[in-house]
Amino acid sequence: MKKYFQFEELGTNYRREFVGGLTTFLAMAYILVVNPLTLTLSEVKDLPDALRMDYGAVFVATALAAALGSIIMGLLGKYPLALAPGLGLNAFFAYTVVLGSGAPWQHALGAVFISGVFFLLLTLTGLREKLINAIPIELKHAIGAGIGLFITFIGLHNAGIIVKNDATLVGLGDLTNGSTLLAIFGIIITVILMTRGVRGGVFLGMILTAIVGMIFNLIDVPTKIVDKVPSLEPTFGAVFSSFSDASFYTTSMLGIILTFLFVDFFDNAGTLVAVANQAGLMKDNKLPRAGKALLADSIATIVGSILGTSTTTSYIESSAGVASGAKTGFASLVTAGCFILALFFFPLLSVVTSAVTAPALIIVGVLMVSSLGKIDWSRFEIAVPAFLTMIAMPLSYSIATGIAVGFVFYPITMIVKGRAKEIHPIMYFFFVIFLLYFIFLK
Repeated sequence: MKKYFQFEELGTNYRREFVGGLTTFLAMAYILVVNPLTLTLSEVKDLPDALRMDYGAVFVATALAAALGSIIMGLLGKYPLALAPGLGLNAFFAYTVVLGSGAPWQHALGAVFISGVFFLLLTLTGLREKLINAIPIELKHAIGAGIGLFITFIGLHNAGIIVKNDATLVGLGDLTNGSTLLAIFGIIITVILMTRGVRGGVFLGMILTAIVGMIFNLIDVPTKIVDKVPSLEPTFGAVFSSFSDASFYTTSMLGIILTFLFVDFFDNAGTLVAVANQAGLMKDNKLPRAGKALLADSIATIVGSILGTSTTTSYIESSAGVASGAKTGFASLVTAGCFILALFFFPLLSVVTSAVTAPALIIVGVLMVSSLGKIDWSRFEIAVPAFLTMIAMPLSYSIATGIAVGFVFYPITMIVKGRAKEIHPIMYFFFVIFLLYFIFLK
């Protein structure tokens, strides 16, 4: 096992990989609660039963899709990168496709399935890997930093430190709120642990924060340890019923499929680049085994739709595991094992609240923006697309949009500077695609 995952070459061991994998799981365990709530449209009242998915089945589908995707990523890609149904894409699935257009959730699953098949074909032909490797090194660093800012913003918002403000868009939250104070405690204790060089400091910070939360009654102490696993029957295989329904084949559904395809591709590409760069796994501006890593995302999306969940994609929370020492795919196997165990120990997940995960996201953001030092800011033609890529992610609340903005400006500044020959032909393709994206899809 050590030889397969190259423990010695990468300077890691079982303990670091286990702690890293467990940290990643804890940082993304919220999806086991959030995804079922989102896909079942639980906050929408008076919704016809035909449009509402079964909560228990979606919970099981979420856990299984995350476990399968993470296993494939660990064994084939050998990256410390975990997968699960993606945030944003699940909201698009529920609120735009099902609630907005009135399409049955089976049709939405059909769109996810087809987008996954397209992804698989792009991966098998090697085109997907070539597209990622064509991205300039400066923009890859900017993507990593931008995602760092993005997840820090998410962490600050989840903690209640930064909130919506009608006058200034965002502002400082109520710092006397108990949950917010708990998150602030988590930030402080994690900073102390990381500053002292404690291995697994992010993970230990989350554990200590959860314990303190239970002591002060800010987090409910679980009343159960083990519970019955819900049935998958309500959603399993339901995707195939859409293909025999003539109403599925519409131009609007084609647009939905393309949206799933577009957002997943660039969210996944950005996450893969950022995590690999943070773990020091990039070689000569290329991702080793990128094709195999991307294969995990494709297969997980297809299987996830069959199980009964929205698009499965790579999670930027994996960077929390990397910060705790993970460097190999063994950490992904640990994360996968945790998702499988979560099926039985669901009551324990109640302690993993936003106040517990927010400090990890904020601290990991600090680590990820270090890639800004690798960008030559003295060259304006590089500084502009790099900066816009970075800043657009948190401001638009979208990794894909940040990448799109940077990729539109990169050819412009390089051509004006007289460096057109240095631009990879694929970047011109991206330029056109992203212009069309902003003009039509948005």
